[in-house]
Amino acid sequence: MKSEANTSSIREWTPDSWRNLQATQQPEYPDSGELERVLQQLAEFPPLVTSWEVDRLRTRLAEAATGKRFLLQGGDCAERFDECRPDIIANRLKVLLQMSLVLIYGLRLPVVRVGRFAGQYAKPRSEALESKNGTKLPSYRGDIINRPGFDPEDRIPDPSRMITAYSLSGVTLNHVRALGEGGFADLHHPENWDLGFVLHDDLRQEYQDIVDSILDAIRFMEAVSPNPIGDMDRVAFFTSHEALLLPYEEALTRPDALHDRTYNLSTHFPWIGARTAFEGSAHVEYMRGLANPIAIKVGPEMAPSELKTLINVLDPDSIPGRLTLITRLGVERIESLLPPLIQTVQRMGKRVLWSCDPMHGNTEVLSSGLKTRRFENILSEMELSFDIHASHDSALGGVHLELTGENVTECTGGAGGLQDKDLGRAYRSQVDPRLNSEQGLEMAFSIIRKKRRMLS
Repeated sequence: MKSEANTSSIREWTPDSWRNLQATQQPEYPDSGELERVLQQLAEFPPLVTSWEVDRLRTRLAEAATGKRFLLQGGDCAERFDECRPDIIANRLKVLLQMSLVLIYGLRLPVVRVGRFAGQYAKPRSEALESKNGTKLPSYRGDIINRPGFDPEDRIPDPSRMITAYSLSGVTLNHVRALGEGGFADLHHPENWDLGFVLHDDLRQEYQDIVDSILDAIRFMEAVSPNPIGDMDRVAFFTSHEALLLPYEEALTRPDALHDRTYNLSTHFPWIGARTAFEGSAHVEYMRGLANPIAIKVGPEMAPSELKTLINVLDPDSIPGRLTLITRLGVERIESLLPPLIQTVQRMGKRVLWSCDPMHGNTEVLSSGLKTRRFENILSEMELSFDIHASHDSALGGVHLELTGENVTECTGGAGGLQDKDLGRAYRSQVDPRLNSEQGLEMAFSIIRKKRRMLS
């Protein structure tokens, strides 16, 4: 009998061929007729992104895989319908933009900015049921599926929420594009670089020196150039989300007859989560036929042999920029788990883009029941990832962070000194804890400090 790795390469692919395989993490809708009506309506809607935007991103990711760019991917763990507001969108873009400028300055590389937004409405859950005070209800699976309130009615999967998710994704994309093209990226003004969160004077001065150098470089270039520097007031953001809710993704999958390709046009850059990245998975089957660049979240449970199988299925033709591997291994396990994964890819002769998600492997639950992540563990996994890749003649080409532009208190530590007792002050996430804007900016500074130490 042939293995799945062999048969998948010759089995005919269609946008709905995933329906013949094991589809995990999918809701059970009580009204199948309503579900089909919603999916038909979605299939008739305009796409949210274009194929040429997708192709442009794939080209840039291919350059990141060869060390010519660096990928910064970040945003909410799970978007909320009630947070589709201009201030929240603008703050999210601001922190990503600030982080990218710090990385450009420190790494001397152009940065590919990819947001976890305009579609990150579904979340996988480790448990099908959630318990509170002795009551069990179906888990909250993201606003595209059900509601976070702990009431039986809240947790019933509702197909109409896909229409809302589509509409709010379009609104978000429209605002992102307007900001990116309309001068929002202009960071000449020092007031945009508030470093008041840095409690230690020596660290604040180091960060301020970097900011001053960036601003001086901008002013110098404008002084010697007869024209303004275009990229300082205009910037591109690409979108990404986990392609989890397969009926929704299928409905927004469109053929490009001119080039004989098929694209998921709900996003530029879909990824397969760690819970659905396995041989025989419906998610893997769906993603293998897309022309989009795609990513796999590689968790501690994935053996090198499994990764090899997935790479062969998802990128059999070794297309540049096609495949990004986002490792999420945890600070305690990365030193033992990452080297065999790198060696496997090297033996295959594959060119992939390696990115590090230092968030998910470092989640812990406090006695209060709150989830948190400690900044020092997040940073340590990131730094270890750089070191391990360098020691294996490989390169870490990107970072994947759950963060927000809001002043939340969900992850402890960092220069602001957040402690466990501070978390209740502004803990807003319904799913996973996020870095706040200050911690996100600090992470960017920390990355370039790490790179400087590696080169010294």
